[in-house]
Amino acid sequence: MTSGKYPQPPIPSGKKFDAIVVGSGISGGWSAKELCEKGLNVLLLERGRMIEHVSDYHTATMNPWDFPNRNQAMPLDELKKYPVQNRTGFTITEATHQHFVNDLDNPYVEEKPFDWIRGYHVGGKSLMWGRYSFRFSDLDFEANAKEGIATDWPIRYKDIAPWYDYVETFAGIAGDRDGLPQLPDGQFQPALPDNCVEAHLRQSVNGQFPDRKVISARAAHLTAPTKEQTNLGRAKCQFRNLCMRGCPYGAYFSTQSATLPAARRTKRLTVRPHSIVNSIIYDEKTGRATGVRVIDEQTHEWHEFKASIIFLNASALGSTFILMNSKSSRFPNGMDDSGQLGRNLMDHHFHVGATADYEHDLDKYYYGRHPAGLYIPRFRNLPGQPDQPFKRGYGFEVYTSRENWDHAYHDEGFGADFKEKATQFGDWKITLDAFGECMPYEDNRVYLTNDLTDKWGQPVLKMDVHYRANEALMRKDAQEQAVLMLEKAGFSNINGFDAQAHPGLSIHEMGTARMGTSPDNSVFNKFNQHHIAKNVFCTDGASMTSSPCQNPSLTYMALSARAADYAVKALKRGDIKR
Repeated sequence: MTSGKYPQPPIPSGKKFDAIVVGSGISGGWSAKELCEKGLNVLLLERGRMIEHVSDYHTATMNPWDFPNRNQAMPLDELKKYPVQNRTGFTITEATHQHFVNDLDNPYVEEKPFDWIRGYHVGGKSLMWGRYSFRFSDLDFEANAKEGIATDWPIRYKDIAPWYDYVETFAGIAGDRDGLPQLPDGQFQPALPDNCVEAHLRQSVNGQFPDRKVISARAAHLTAPTKEQTNLGRAKCQFRNLCMRGCPYGAYFSTQSATLPAARRTKRLTVRPHSIVNSIIYDEKTGRATGVRVIDEQTHEWHEFKASIIFLNASALGSTFILMNSKSSRFPNGMDDSGQLGRNLMDHHFHVGATADYEHDLDKYYYGRHPAGLYIPRFRNLPGQPDQPFKRGYGFEVYTSRENWDHAYHDEGFGADFKEKATQFGDWKITLDAFGECMPYEDNRVYLTNDLTDKWGQPVLKMDVHYRANEALMRKDAQEQAVLMLEKAGFSNINGFDAQAHPGLSIHEMGTARMGTSPDNSVFNKFNQHHIAKNVFCTDGASMTSSPCQNPSLTYMALSARAADYAVKALKRGDIKR
């Protein structure tokens, strides 16, 4: 799809804004919204095409039979464009492929297998994310320091808790207050209801395992929209579970449905798609960044845009690429003094657990397709518990389905027999899939290489990342515990599994430009502010100091709002010069 009906805004090269935000995904949308609402004129740069809310969700209301291949197979000539994006097994379909990058145009080098799943368009992966929204706790923020691993987080839970409240209230998170210290409660709308299998698992595990608790997944779906949310055009979740296509109801949180309209109504936002940020311009005399160099994705022309403040929100590896490529006399190896830029790359290891059948309640159904299920928060290596042979922990995402559900249109046949068959469904299915923490290993790293260049002549990233013994021990325990819980709950046909997913596939990349306590151990400080170039901030996954097993997106939102507040106050004080 081209963006012909969305011409580039006429911005002269060299124009100065109050702030530039690089990347329009979950963190970039929040940075833009907050900076605009605090009175700054903001240029939001996105390397991919424009996607407008509702009008550009071209497959959102299509039925399976509306697709040439019933949304079950991609044409081979199209599939060849996605050799990496297709590794997940579910992203590249007739309904969703347009939201993922063409791998042939956007290559990288794998020293070791790394599945880099990307979406280059306005909204980024906020259109395709899993929407599970969990807070980190002091168990997570204190872990590195207590264990003497990597470097200490420069913040604690009390520093970010008010910002979790703030972003949850605006975004809309469905969940329950569960009273778990390892997974702090938040500002929730009513949780999504259980189906009969989920209710059975919850009751069985909670009754038989005092060390763990099955809870409703905390998901960014509106179940009781507030006035603020409806004023943005958002509505209650319709239980369609077609979220990756884009939601025309604005029921789940995305840049398009929430932060972008909020920023636009200030009339201080300029969005420029097709803008590949190549590097940051650093002024040796003033010791600060003055702007960014941009390659037009379509014309390959170079531009420079200037600003008093720069927020990097291009994704963990996207922001790190920009920092590495921002070389000068002061920063001959990229914008870092610590030697940590490009190091400590983390991603949750997952696809390990157990599956089973539930042969009861075959006469029961439920309304629609629930977009989120249950969650079993971390229950290993908690305070007061015996130590495990591995450090940190994992949590289980719980998925349920009905055999043959939604698949009747594939079956051959016609007439009364076909219609009768289409109304019959088999056993209920359940999957417990663990998401485990990956430790911050310094030699899990990425770096720039000219062995290969992209379509625009830029160097590309080389990935040298793998999981270690700690993750292997954690996976063994996760599979055993998943099987045990399903056995105790009376499920049948229980099968443990370990799919040995490579880093990247969980799509939760963290690290490579971490926060820390000094420029000797990190790239950014406790306010996500660059230690040296004080007007540069980074609030996406690159800045994570460790990778708690919880999904990290809510933390990116909170850090973005917090950093924007700090940056604007620093600008007004004169600590950051205009």
